[in-house]
Parts: sequence; C-alpha cells; structure tokens
Amino acid sequence: MTGRETTEEPATGHRSPGAPGPVAAGAPAGAGTAGDPGTDTAAASAATAATPAATPAATGADAPAPAPRRRRARTALVVVAAIGVAAAAGLAATGALGGENPRAPAAGPSGPAATARVERTTLTSSETVQGTLGYGDVTTVQAIGPPGGDASADAGTGAPAQNGAPEPDPGGDAAGEGAGIVTWMPDEGTTIERGDTVYAVDGAEIPLFYGETPLYRTLADGSEGGDVEMLERNLAKLGYTGFTVDATYTPGTAAAVSAWQADTGREETGAAGPGDAVTADGARRVAGVQTWPGARAEGAVLDWTGTERVVTVELDAQFEDLVRVGTQAAIELPNGTAVDGEVTAIGTPPTAGSPASGGAGGGGGEGEEDEAAALPLRLEVARQDELGRYQAAPVDVVLSADTREDVLAVPVNALVARQGGGYAVQKVTAGGTEYVPVELGMFADGLVEVSGDGVAEGMSVGVPK
Repeated sequence: MTGRETTEEPATGHRSPGAPGPVAAGAPAGAGTAGDPGTDTAAASAATAATPAATPAATGADAPAPAPRRRRARTALVVVAAIGVAAAAGLAATGALGGENPRAPAAGPSGPAATARVERTTLTSSETVQGTLGYGDVTTVQAIGPPGGDASADAGTGAPAQNGAPEPDPGGDAAGEGAGIVTWMPDEGTTIERGDTVYAVDGAEIPLFYGETPLYRTLADGSEGGDVEMLERNLAKLGYTGFTVDATYTPGTAAAVSAWQADTGREETGAAGPGDAVTADGARRVAGVQTWPGARAEGAVLDWTGTERVVTVELDAQFEDLVRVGTQAAIELPNGTAVDGEVTAIGTPPTAGSPASGGAGGGGGEGEEDEAAALPLRLEVARQDELGRYQAAPVDVVLSADTREDVLAVPVNALVARQGGGYAVQKVTAGGTEYVPVELGMFADGLVEVSGDGVAEGMSVGVPK
C-alpha cells in the first residue's frame, strides 16, 4: 500500500459536490476554503456537523483531526442559544414581546404611604435673630476731686461723678494739688452694692450711692434739691437717722453726714461734696480696673456694668414691627437650651455720620447704611439661674411674629398641588381616598393652616412616608 493510500484510509466518507472543504490547519478563524472564500467558520462548522467528516487532502504529513474544532463549535452554539433564551425571557418580562398579562398584579398600593390627622391648634410664626449674652453696657467711673476736700469750685457745674466727667489736666498745678492718691481698688468681677467701697483715696472710702442725681456740688445746712434727697435716702438705707428724707438739708442731715464721714475714714465736716460718693441706679459689677493703688486719683478709675446678665440685639429694621417694650422672646443658649426673655429697652438706630454709626459728617458707605438700619434691643432674663455659667456668649433670639389661635392645621407635606393652581389634601377613608381642595393660612413649625368645605378636625389625610 502506498503512502497516499495509507493517509486516506481512515476516511469514512467523501465530500459531496459543492460542500465546503475542511479548513487547513493553521488557517485563521473565519477564513473560507480556496474553492469558496465567502464561507465563514460558523457556516463551515454547521455544515461539518451535518455531514460525516471528510479526510483532508494528502500532503505527505499527518493533518490534525477535526474533532476538537467541532466540539468548540457545538459549545459556541450552546452559549448563543442560552443567551437567546435569557434575552427572550427578559423581553417577555418587560412586555416587549406582547401585551400585558391580564393576571399580573397591579403596580404599587392604591392608598397613601402614611397618614396624619387634621388637628386644631395655635400656630405662631417667628423670626430668629442673633443676640449677645453679657452684662450690658459698659460705663466708666471717673475720679472727681479729693474726698472731703473743698469742692466749692465744682459747685453748680453739674459734672457727674461717673460717665462722661471731665478729666483733670494732669499737667496743671490744680490737678496735681487737688488729686489724692489711690489707696485701694476692687478686683475685676466684684459686685458693688449700696454703701460698698468703689475705690479709696488717701485712705478714705468712696462708696456707691443709688440714685439718678449725682453729687455735683457741696451740700450743707440750707441746701435744697434732688441731690439732697438722694443723699438723705441713701444715708437712711445705710442706717443713719435724725433727719427726714426730703429735698432740704437740715442740721439733722449734717449730723448724719458727720457720722457717715467718721465711718468711712474722712474728716467730719457735716457737708458732702462731689468726691464723697459715686452714684448709679443700682448695684454694679466691675468689668475692668483702669488705675491702681499709688496712682493719682484722677481720670478713669474703673469700668463697670450691671450685675445681671442681659441679651443685646442689633435688630434689622425690617423686623421692627415685631418688638415693643414687654415683648416676650425665647433665648436659645449655645448648649441648645432655651430661656424666657423680655424686651425691656428699645434704642434708636444711629444716623449716618453720627459717632455711633462710625461716620463723620454725612459721607456714607454701604457699611454705614447697614449699621444705621439696626435697632438696638435689650432683653432681660428673670430666671438668671437658667443661664447657667455663661457670662458672655452668642445666642439666638426667637421673636414671635404672629399667632393664630384655634385653627385647623396639617403637616406641610400633606399638601397636593392641583392642576390649574391651588392645593388640596388627600382625604383617606375606609372606602378609599379623595382630594379635598383647601385654602392655606399661616405656616409655622412644619404645619400649615387649612380651611375649606369638607375639612374637619380629626380627618385623616395622606402624607409621604
């Protein structure tokens, strides 16, 4: 038997006329035969799977058996078929291959996700503004003349014993001769009450008297006026007697003054002068000390404030109609707690060009206009203990803008916009739901006032979950 015959002997069939021949070993996938260049691998594989395998042409070398390629072709066909089945299933699920399944369940619930009740309540709208917690305005105490000295030069000048008093000329002989030496000063944070020492000069105590009229002149037997009454009232409160509290300085008053002078370490003259006491409308807290023992008793001595913590607000002019003296407000502290406050003073906004506004004579920038539009407010807190240990802190002040009592309200998210305008709520009953048109009123605290036919207290309405 020849080599050619030996090579062809394993063949079990023959290629029918026109059938594609086998792909030569090493040919690229998809390449056709020499006799049929347009036939691709897939077609060839399909044809090969349908007919017995043909023996490749003898070349003098053994050709690889075609069985592995047929297995790969079958695997590809199985994968393609599986993909096709999955795609068809997906299309059927989305309805792309036909109409809806009449037995398919309805999409989504027919009612709302959650419900709420129409409630009868009081709504209060408010504005929150920024404020500052502290001890209020700081004022400066000035030293006025030597205590117990000849104050006749100051008589009738009206120079107050504190804020705004003229400072003596430190270079003048009068200043050098008249001013004593500071011998004691209080500590910062000290509370000074009626009769307590504000500072001491040459060993003499300068006490605090309560009153609106300062000691601005020398008072002696026969003097009359409001400053006399202020002096007598304070002496009476401190326990001195022998006089009647009125506007007339009598010998009894002079005797009481002499006793007071002896108790405070000064010469017993029976007359009172500008350097003998400092006046204020109540107790004071020392905010800062501006002099020290050993210095001349002239000029600024110390700064002080009130003793109770207050809240100050620079209110934007657009909210001016929300406040008046007596307006109640909630004050929210940095730790999140709230305390009750009351507006006790309303100032006037500074005008552009005034010292308070930072301007100078009428020129003005945007900053000056903004500051001029602010309205100063002062709020007092009756329950000081509720402020905790805060001495100075930024706070939020909640001002009530308007209040509506005995109104029906629903959560804001219960509103449903209607076509053509307006709003409705989705009324929920055992038998189903319906949309009820409503008129809107005040919005406050996540609620909105509603009214209209069919709206009743306790009615169940749909809201988002």
